[in-house]
Amino acid sequence: MIRLLLNLLLAIAWAAVTGSVSLHNLLFGFALGALALFIVREPHGSARYVGRPVAIAALALLFLRELVLSAWRVAMTVISPGMDIKPGIFAFPLTVESDFEITLLANMITLTPGTLSVDVSDDRRTLFVHALDCSDADATRRDIANGFERKIMEAFR
Repeated sequence: MIRLLLNLLLAIAWAAVTGSVSLHNLLFGFALGALALFIVREPHGSARYVGRPVAIAALALLFLRELVLSAWRVAMTVISPGMDIKPGIFAFPLTVESDFEITLLANMITLTPGTLSVDVSDDRRTLFVHALDCSDADATRRDIANGFERKIMEAFR
């Protein structure tokens, strides 16, 4: 938060020095401020200030991709004649630690068709997930760990 305030102050200072308070000039000053904070990095800037929005965008794109793919898989499963599924609940060991990260992961899993977050263990180390097809729970665990969980940690740590 302090980096954002510093960046805004740098943008305002840029506008004051140039004598033009137009939107384009303020945006240019904001970009210059972000670059300056990236170069300085310590104690007030860091690479995460610039990299975090990119990581959050990558997480959002991954979620949209998984949303479309899982909706397609569920639709194909439902309209198939045999509907050979094995619903079940499996335990997913959590690597994320904060309440925000756990909640975000659980909500992303729940919003993805075919899966539902059921509960978090009392020690906050295990997430219980219901899957429409739980025939290969290990593969589903790997997909969650290498997908949503990894991207959440990249974006918010």
